[in-house]
Amino acid sequence: MRRPLFVLLHIILIISCQNSPKGKNASSNEKPDAAPIAKETTTIKDEKKDETNGGLYLPEGFSALVVVDSVGPSRHIAVNANGDIYVKLRKPEGTHGNLALRDTTGDGKADIIKAFGDYPNDGTFATEMRIHNGYLYFSSEQVVYRQKLTPGKLIPESKPETILVDQFPKRWHNSKSLAFDKKGNMYVTFSAPTNACENFNVQGQVKGMNPCPGLEVLGSIWRFDENRTNQIQQDGELYATGIRSMVAFSWNDTDNSLYGVQHGRDYLHNHAPQYYSKWHQAVLPAEEFMKIEKGDNFGWPYSYYDHFKNKRLVAPEYGGNGNLEANQYKGPLMGLPAHWAPNDLLFYKGEQFPERYRSGAFIAFHGSMNRAPYPQAGYIVAFIPFKNGRPSGTWEVFADGFAQVDPIVSMPNAKYRPMGLAEDKDGSLYISESKQGKIWRIGFNGDPKVFGDEQLEKMEQRKSASHLRTPDPIKDDLSIKK
Repeated sequence: MRRPLFVLLHIILIISCQNSPKGKNASSNEKPDAAPIAKETTTIKDEKKDETNGGLYLPEGFSALVVVDSVGPSRHIAVNANGDIYVKLRKPEGTHGNLALRDTTGDGKADIIKAFGDYPNDGTFATEMRIHNGYLYFSSEQVVYRQKLTPGKLIPESKPETILVDQFPKRWHNSKSLAFDKKGNMYVTFSAPTNACENFNVQGQVKGMNPCPGLEVLGSIWRFDENRTNQIQQDGELYATGIRSMVAFSWNDTDNSLYGVQHGRDYLHNHAPQYYSKWHQAVLPAEEFMKIEKGDNFGWPYSYYDHFKNKRLVAPEYGGNGNLEANQYKGPLMGLPAHWAPNDLLFYKGEQFPERYRSGAFIAFHGSMNRAPYPQAGYIVAFIPFKNGRPSGTWEVFADGFAQVDPIVSMPNAKYRPMGLAEDKDGSLYISESKQGKIWRIGFNGDPKVFGDEQLEKMEQRKSASHLRTPDPIKDDLSIKK
């Protein structure tokens, strides 16, 4: 990558970030959640009685235990082999942006909670927390760090090593999600700060910049040496492009491939009302479940994926009208409902859950903020069965009940927003949420030999709820007085 391109993009970003995040075209699925941060001291667990399954709805045979009730706004989590849990806090400033949790009594609930992190917090998009090859990797908005885990110690004793520094200005969608292959490579998401690479200097209908400057720098996936310190983006290798914003991101050991789920674009009606209604804007475009291979181009910002038509279409900012196809770009494995905000992806490796879950994909949907005048949607953990490296069925509701309200008129009405996923060595699944920092541990205590469609039926019925079904254009329009 030539240095002049990075310099040019740096200038464009400064202008774009001044216009975009709080402007009319800012995507709002990643608006910071507000709640107090856990104190930076050891604390004792809350002894109050839990709700059944911590308030969650799960398939028959599964149960949930609340590990901790509220550690403060947080993002991704990781679980060590000894059961210690590490949480990436959503702190805009100061230090101690990580939490470590330990259960010393064997009841599954954290009774030691300690904050740590000798590095500067730089924004609320700080996301990643992963354990890989004996290191704890985590990211602020601008920097990827790691610390060597010390056996038996809850808090790493080493100083954080700087693995990667993002030299561009802070911007919207500035998460750094990570994935690791088996060859010493680290994959990092560099999401774009705009909705459709808009040219805000053009009057009238919104147009996109063509070509979109610096698309291979932001709106892309890059590959780096996981052991090399103090890298910048130019030290890495462009792996794939045409990806607007990606937080749910994982390496699948079963087929040794990289996968992710894209946050789709917004504002189809706002930008092209002659082609798209407010209903279209609420239900399009798809959140795209992608298998990402070297050299792939998934077509953002020039296109989007319509999961009703199962086609990639030209974006209206680039001459599209809702029907014109864009077949020159790679398509997703599956189109998922619009604006649900996929924020973590986990391929299940354990054997505790029934056979149908082996090697399948769990996705944490943070939940929408911009489907008005229709109910907000998502706010679940979904499951997609896999076979031979491809989905073998449609998405299923695995865990619901996070919002604790239906309909969800606006995001603040939802009590919890599922955010992070992690797996314990015994095959338990951990789910975190971003508003208050609650963490659940999901286990299976039914009979795996008889688990099947009958046990899944109640969860399938939940798809009729307003936060999961495709809204009716008239009946579900909340702006129409009933």
